[in-house]
Amino acid sequence: MIRQPFSEGWTFRVKANEFAELGRPVVAEPVTLPHDAVIGTPREAELDDGTATGFFRGGTWEYTKKFFVPDDYAGKNVLIEFEGVYRSASVYLNDDLAGRWASGYTGFSIVADDFLRYGEENVLRVEARAHRDSRWYSGGGIHRPVHLVVADPVHVALDGIRVTTPDIDAHHAVVHVATTMENRTTRLRTVMVETTVFDGGNSVVAVDRAPVSVLPGEDAVLRQRLLVSRPALWSPDTPHLYRASVTVRAGEEVIDEADTVFGIRTLHLDAERGFRINGEAVDLRGACVHHDNGVIGAAAIARADERRVELLKRAGFNALRSAHNPMSRAMLDACDRLGMLVMDEAFDMWTRSKSDFDYALDFAEWWERDIDAMVRKDRNHPSVFAYSIGNEIPEVGGPHGAMWARRLAERVRSLDDTRYVTSGVNALLTVMDELRKRAESEAASAAADDGTGINTFMANAGEMMNELGASPLVTERTAEVFATLDIAGMNYLDGRYELDHRLFPHRVIVGSETFPTHIDRLWHLVTTNPHVIGDFTWTGWDYLGEVGVGRPQYAEQSGGFMGEYPWLTAWVGDHDITGVRRPASYYREIVYGLRSTPYIAVQRPESHGREVMSSPWAWSDSLSTWTWPGHEGQPLVVEVYSDADEVELFVNGDSLGRKAAGARHRYRTEFEVPFTPGTLTAVSHRDGAETGRSELVTATGDIALAVTVDRPVVAAGPDDLTFVDIALVDADGVVCTATDRRVEVSVDGPGVLQGLGSGDPRNTEPFTDNTHPTFGGRALAVVRPTGTGEIRVKVTADTGQCAEALVTAEKTSRPSAAR
Repeated sequence: MIRQPFSEGWTFRVKANEFAELGRPVVAEPVTLPHDAVIGTPREAELDDGTATGFFRGGTWEYTKKFFVPDDYAGKNVLIEFEGVYRSASVYLNDDLAGRWASGYTGFSIVADDFLRYGEENVLRVEARAHRDSRWYSGGGIHRPVHLVVADPVHVALDGIRVTTPDIDAHHAVVHVATTMENRTTRLRTVMVETTVFDGGNSVVAVDRAPVSVLPGEDAVLRQRLLVSRPALWSPDTPHLYRASVTVRAGEEVIDEADTVFGIRTLHLDAERGFRINGEAVDLRGACVHHDNGVIGAAAIARADERRVELLKRAGFNALRSAHNPMSRAMLDACDRLGMLVMDEAFDMWTRSKSDFDYALDFAEWWERDIDAMVRKDRNHPSVFAYSIGNEIPEVGGPHGAMWARRLAERVRSLDDTRYVTSGVNALLTVMDELRKRAESEAASAAADDGTGINTFMANAGEMMNELGASPLVTERTAEVFATLDIAGMNYLDGRYELDHRLFPHRVIVGSETFPTHIDRLWHLVTTNPHVIGDFTWTGWDYLGEVGVGRPQYAEQSGGFMGEYPWLTAWVGDHDITGVRRPASYYREIVYGLRSTPYIAVQRPESHGREVMSSPWAWSDSLSTWTWPGHEGQPLVVEVYSDADEVELFVNGDSLGRKAAGARHRYRTEFEVPFTPGTLTAVSHRDGAETGRSELVTATGDIALAVTVDRPVVAAGPDDLTFVDIALVDADGVVCTATDRRVEVSVDGPGVLQGLGSGDPRNTEPFTDNTHPTFGGRALAVVRPTGTGEIRVKVTADTGQCAEALVTAEKTSRPSAAR
């Protein structure tokens, strides 16, 4: 089956009642997929439960594409493949219902044959809905790519190639290729199937061919064992890839082609030796990530997903957990290429709803189809080491919930037994009666002290979770669900790590979701306990919705789990939504042992002297800058992160003394320093010798615009993007973090402005306009190519300053064979 891009030439509009449209039709606008129907809509400060979605309202939308179907398609099989439509999709061909799909995150295909009109124009229409059905910003619409698939009646099934590598040593690897053939004719057909394995340099390393006879209306599986000499093994550090290409011939005629990318590697797991890839122990330096792409919303444009993986890898992560839905194909492809392990997650709920109209309403009917779709998508990706069947499912503490866990886990294993099954279990949800008593007590305290009690409750959430989570009651109620899994995924339950090794010595544990502020203690537990194979922080990248979860909070403020409007993002992530690394990211890199240079962050002046009562999801309210105009002489708290024994701090060459750092002091220390413009320098020492130094310099003088692009050449197609970093800098290139200006972006040439925004977590302006204020002296523009040629991006500040960047869009390669 040949996959052809089908993402251009669509129109989009809000769905309207057909009778109401008789007098005044709703106007449609042209769009290119993937597309987020929500990101361009206004936010509503008074929206009920708007804190979950970032104060964006849902809706119902209609996408339409007109396309010509040639006469010779009448002898073919035609499918339309959707990688993801949010949500409750209904697909119509020429006004006839051709199919439905409930989930917003799993892929599906529509068999178009019976609905097409050959030799004329056809109309494809897709309806999508989102309404109070998510705990975070979901976006809406056709947010992942669409493909037209056209095949001979005898063909390789869509996603019909499965590759495993059951036998590997230093000299050879057996590559087992199982190809599913379909026959949609009325007679038995015999075809010749040739499978060729290519290495990363596109050289042929193995070939096998065999005839296959397929009965009409049935499938036939051809299994071929090919031997690859001197295999280059896939791992996070050496992500070598191979490609299996399948060619189907009837006589001398090629009637179908398909291929898939795979890696050759082994996985092993036990409680004594931990998690191993190719025999080498690997500790998972993990990040949970939501699916949105910041200023372009939920649109899963391939380059945006790839860029996130690049930046997360650069920051020291070697594993991602998709929270809480199956990861896009594009992001999986990037993880394969770049060497990022993946825990792909299926569901955020099973039979019990977390939102008014969420997937729990569809789960009982649709779960098998969604599990099948996820595993078919994942099973050849070497990056995927585990499937997570759920996140914080409340019912797993009872026998019926454990039964569902076993049912889902066994379904996954029946489709792919080469990877592990896990689930992110929040054990507190299994003892909700105890939790409610504690919450009621804390709520009463909050009422008694003008609202500060809830802050105390949130600030101590980690201790409370561990205290209750390590109780005998939780041990009892989680025993069965953990027994259904290969890896016990524990959300905020590090208090059980060592306890469970005594109680259940064969249990393998992963911190499937953890507090970012506890990473020093958590990483110590990982590195000293082989049965604890890794840690997945919440989160590696800030996201839209669940607003203000990681915001700074103080004792004199009333507060709660989430913030109020205009909060837009969760403000919990090692990167902000534009990809700028926050101080927590550098601290984590030091804890991981990947950075020897100290890192300096300065707490904002407005936080000085206040009692911090933030939740354990919140980092300090700090910024890596020594530019604080208007605060000269005022005391600022300077944080220095280091793995060395001591850190010495200098202001303009004058020493402020040394303080202890390193693991025994949680890899950090603080100095109170009156702000004096100039240079702030931190020097780390171990055993009396300097191990590294870093400095911050005050931005001075005139401010200029600096514009840089992530790549000078991009592909001319809907899957690529160019990311344009905009910064306000002084003559030496120092970012003026204390100055913000409104910038306007214009695009000349074959490209359009896909999004424009900043990392501001309290932003009130849309990302779809061509003007936006900077935040901390920075902004990000995202440009999407529309053809070949030179794209000129011009940025103008409200002061009249201008800067430009050039990008060349080149012709893309031909459509690839379906996998």
